[in-house]
Amino acid sequence: MPRSAHKSPRPDPQGQVRIIGGEWRGRKLPVPDAEGLRPTPDRVRETLFNWLQFQLPGRRCLDAFTGSGALAAEALSRGASSVTAVERDPRVAKQLRELLSPLAGERLQLVNADVCHWLQTQPVEPFSLVFLDPPFQAGLLQPVAELLESGGWLTADALIYVEQARHGEAVQLPTDWQLQKEKQAGEVQFSLYAR
Repeated sequence: MPRSAHKSPRPDPQGQVRIIGGEWRGRKLPVPDAEGLRPTPDRVRETLFNWLQFQLPGRRCLDAFTGSGALAAEALSRGASSVTAVERDPRVAKQLRELLSPLAGERLQLVNADVCHWLQTQPVEPFSLVFLDPPFQAGLLQPVAELLESGGWLTADALIYVEQARHGEAVQLPTDWQLQKEKQAGEVQFSLYAR
């Protein structure tokens, strides 16, 4: 992805992301060629999953802006009971289904939908871990956070991971979300909240 090559760290030159830990450790996944796709950098994922290592196994996860599938794959590799991955672009969703379904089987549900519309439906069962990594500058973080909170999508003890531009616009997250951990890497600010 040449347009982001100057920002470190990013996927390797072949357009791949590497699963860092767990059952599929070392496996490389090709990054779909889609405009605005910005996989979570390796060192950010490594820090996030170190934070989650004792809390992740058995969790029901939502990857609200799945994109490259890196967060969904990492969570499944490290013992999440299931991941629902929402991707708006039908071509990207198809590629992710082809890549991840053979590995994850029924533990992965891939939803091809706009996440804001999808979150206005009735949840079958709430999620205990949510990854929120929307396209930077799209203005989606706050409305999606509000829909998650108001729509019954979160368990009482849910953990919520938020990734955003380091110097982006301030976002008002639900008051029930309490900041647990926060770090910065390059242009990325990433945080873990507990409900």
